[in-house]
Amino acid sequence: MNFITDIIRRLLRIQFIRFLVVGGVNTLFGYAVFALFIFLGLHYSLAILLATVLGVLFNFQTYGRFVFYDKRFRLIVPFVLVYVVYYLVYVSGLAALKRVGLDDYVAGAILAVPVAFVAFTLNKRFVFTKKARLPT
Repeated sequence: MNFITDIIRRLLRIQFIRFLVVGGVNTLFGYAVFALFIFLGLHYSLAILLATVLGVLFNFQTYGRFVFYDKRFRLIVPFVLVYVVYYLVYVSGLAALKRVGLDDYVAGAILAVPVAFVAFTLNKRFVFTKKARLPT
C-alpha cells in the first residue's frame, strides 16, 4: 500500500495532474448543483445559470487552494475572464471539428484534454501568477 500511496503523492506534485484531478471534482460539484436545482423544480435554464455561477466560485476556490496554492479573492475577475476565453476556445474548436464531420460527442472528447491544458496555462499565466509552493 505504501508503494501506491507514494506513486499518488508523486503524481500529485505535478501541478497539471492536480489541475485535472481538481477539475474532475469541480465537474462533479457543478453537475450535483445543477441536478439539485432541477430536483427542486427550477427551470433548466435557471438551474444551469445558478450552477454555473456557483460552479465558477467553487472552481476558483479549489483551483486556487489545491492547484496553485493562492487564495487571494481579488483574482476572481481574471479567473472569470479566463473562463470566458476557455469557453470561446472550446466552442470554436467544437464548431471546427463539426465542420469536418465529427459529432458533438466525439468533438467534445477530442477537445477535452487540449482545452484543459489551455485553461491550465491561462490560469497559471494570467490569474495565479505567484510561484506555487507545495505544502509540507
